[in-house]
Amino acid sequence: MTRGTHGRAVLRGVVALDGPSGTGKSTVARRLAAALHARYLDTGAMYRAVTLAVLRAGIDPANSVAVADVARTNVPEIGIEPLAAGGQVVRLAGVDVANEIRDAVVTGAVSAVAGVPEVRSVLIGEQRRIIAGVLDAGGGIVVEGRDIGTVVAPNADLKVYLTASAAVRARRRSRQDIAAGRTATVAATRADVERRDALDTRTTPLRPAEDAIELDSSDLNVDGVIAALMSLVDDRGLRSDQPVPR
Repeated sequence: MTRGTHGRAVLRGVVALDGPSGTGKSTVARRLAAALHARYLDTGAMYRAVTLAVLRAGIDPANSVAVADVARTNVPEIGIEPLAAGGQVVRLAGVDVANEIRDAVVTGAVSAVAGVPEVRSVLIGEQRRIIAGVLDAGGGIVVEGRDIGTVVAPNADLKVYLTASAAVRARRRSRQDIAAGRTATVAATRADVERRDALDTRTTPLRPAEDAIELDSSDLNVDGVIAALMSLVDDRGLRSDQPVPR
């Protein structure tokens, strides 16, 4: 692809990025979307927001009927700008809860909430609505989660399943938690990573789509993962030049 002197390469279509907790999906998906002048959708944040609503209501995450009721009346509003000023925006009833949804209590309950079929139905419908809106406007979007290529966007133009060893994922998660001011140890984080892997495998389709490309990031830094993803985007011909307004 030849880039014009006064143009920029933009994504056309959908990139689905799936994988287990701690693989760095959110970081690389956001950076990939920014590099491609695309939108970015963090579906995990939506499940976390509903989980927060469930906990605030004093409902047991194992009570699927009550959890479903909360989900139907608390559909979160999520920002899709990868470089939004002030960071990611996630709102419940108009109030930003982006920091609260990363709390350890929410992390411990989110797999149970995400496994409720009615919750998944509500949020998948909203995710598909967001994706369709971006595509209808002629843009592109990078969507990350656990079931994007298999369920949410099975016709995505590129599907990537990002993996890494449990040890590497635990170290990455610990660094992220500490950087955000949350208490964390590698041992405790690894136990949580493995616990969530087991829960997610039972409650959500945590598996690569048949036509997904698996990318092991264990020995790659963020820049290395981004470079690999950009190469895959180019292999699929998903970038096109767009004039930059003067």
